[in-house]
Amino acid sequence: MPLLDHFHPPLSPRRHWEALHSAWANELCRQLNDGLLPPSYFAEAHVHLGGRIEVDVAAFDEAWTDAACSSPGGVEVWAPPKPTRVIPLNFGNPDICEVRVVNAEEGPRLVAAIELISPSNKDRPSARHMFAVKCASYLQDGVGLVLADVVTNRSGNLHDELLRILDVPQDDAVTAALYAGAYRPVFGEGDSHLQCWYETLELGKSLPRLPLWIAPDVSLPVDLEHAYAASCQMLRLH
Repeated sequence: MPLLDHFHPPLSPRRHWEALHSAWANELCRQLNDGLLPPSYFAEAHVHLGGRIEVDVAAFDEAWTDAACSSPGGVEVWAPPKPTRVIPLNFGNPDICEVRVVNAEEGPRLVAAIELISPSNKDRPSARHMFAVKCASYLQDGVGLVLADVVTNRSGNLHDELLRILDVPQDDAVTAALYAGAYRPVFGEGDSHLQCWYETLELGKSLPRLPLWIAPDVSLPVDLEHAYAASCQMLRLH
């Protein structure tokens, strides 16, 4: 199926790009869980859109009371001093649309991630920097990574931003606004390096198949085109 422009007329007034990203992430999960991943692995979609803040990892809140904090020995409750400085901070409530692959045998432990880039991930320098730092931290932890950027109403390139964060040489050619990339961190004694598979995307053309590395010597084919076509069909985007 040819790649559509989901961010400009005539399609954007009739269909929400958020629906496409959500469907695409879930279809990628189905693709991975339906026979591609080994039995001890599973894929989950994490989609937080529209400026909402949610917690990915469960946090438990117990009902603390004054009685619970006090002890029979009458231990004094310590009160911290006032902060020496209060600094305004705006994280921008970044959108998250990703597929996480987890090895349930080891924890569970995150081993790979597929990031579907949204407009808010690339609409200003601080957002691009935050997204690239997140991706760089994945790679530093040995997590295989795939990025897919079909956003046509923003011009920032997060592949370039990621390479800058990692302080690795940039490609000589000017990278395109639309692209998909796969990244594999390879660690060795004095010989760590990053392997990249980079594909330029074009409206009206098919999307590529890229490797998703779930272990140092194990990769799976991520068929972006098949998952995208299935999502468009489900949403009646013809």
